[in-house]
Amino acid sequence: MTAPVRFPRFFVTSPAPCPYLPGRSERKVFTELKGPHADELNDALGRIGFRRSQTVAYRPSCAGCNACVSVRVVADEFRASSTQKRTLKANSDLIATTCRPWSTAEQFELLQRYLGARHPGGGMATMDEVDFADMVEHTPVDSYVIEYREPNADGTPGRLVGACLTDRQGDGLSMIYSFYDPDHPQRSGLGNYIILDHIRRAAEQGLPYVYLGYWVEGSARMQYKVRYRPLERLGSDGWARFTDEEQDRLIAATAALRRSEAMPLDGKTKDGAHGGQDQYRLDI
Repeated sequence: MTAPVRFPRFFVTSPAPCPYLPGRSERKVFTELKGPHADELNDALGRIGFRRSQTVAYRPSCAGCNACVSVRVVADEFRASSTQKRTLKANSDLIATTCRPWSTAEQFELLQRYLGARHPGGGMATMDEVDFADMVEHTPVDSYVIEYREPNADGTPGRLVGACLTDRQGDGLSMIYSFYDPDHPQRSGLGNYIILDHIRRAAEQGLPYVYLGYWVEGSARMQYKVRYRPLERLGSDGWARFTDEEQDRLIAATAALRRSEAMPLDGKTKDGAHGGQDQYRLDI
C-alpha cells in the first residue's frame, strides 16, 4: 500500500515588481517538491494552478489581484487553425528528440540568443551555465528536454533550433520553459510549433491536457496562449472553457495590437521565471 503524501508546508515570497502589469507588485506562495512522492504532489498542485521551478512549486498570491490565470489546452479535442496548419507544415521537417533532463552547451547558447532577442534585461538574462544546468537538471519529477533540430543533408539531426523543458504529469504535459532561434531567416512560428507539437504528443499519449502556465489579460506577451482551442482556465469554481466568442474577441484584440505596434521588448520573461530561485530561499 502506498503511503499518503504528507501535507506540504507553504511559504510566501517577499513582494517584488509584477512582471506582467506595470505599477503592481507580486507575491507567490510556494512549497518544496522533495521525497518519494514529489511526482504525486506536483500533479496535485498542477491541477490547482501551481507551476514548477526546479524543486519548488509556486503560484501567484497577490493581495487584491487575480490577473494571473492558469490555462491548459484540451489536447484530444484540439483542431488547428489555418495559421497553425501552415506553421505545422513549414516546420514538419524538424526532428524532435526526447532527451533526459541534462543541460548542454548547445542548449545554453540557444537560450542566450533567445533571451537576448525576446527578453533583454530580464532576470534570466544574467543566467550562466551553472544556473541553466540547475534549471534543467534539478527536477524531482518526471521531466525531459525535447530538442528540435533541422535535418542534415543525410537526414540525421543537425542544428538545434528549439527546445522545451517539459514535465509529464498524470493528466498532461506541462511546458516549463521553451526557447528557440529568434532570428531564423527561413522559419517563423517556432514557439507556436513547439506548443503544437506538445499538443500532438499529449493526444498520442492519451493525456488530456497541455498546461501552458499563466495567462494575463492585458499583458501583450501572454496573448499568444488564447489561440489554442479548446482552452480552459482555472477560476474559483474550478476549470472552465473559454467560450468561442470570448476567444474570438481576444484573438482579434491580439491581432489588432500586432498591426498597430510591435510588442515592446521590456525585459520581462514568461510564467514567473524572471526572478530566479533566490526568491524561494528559506532562511529558517
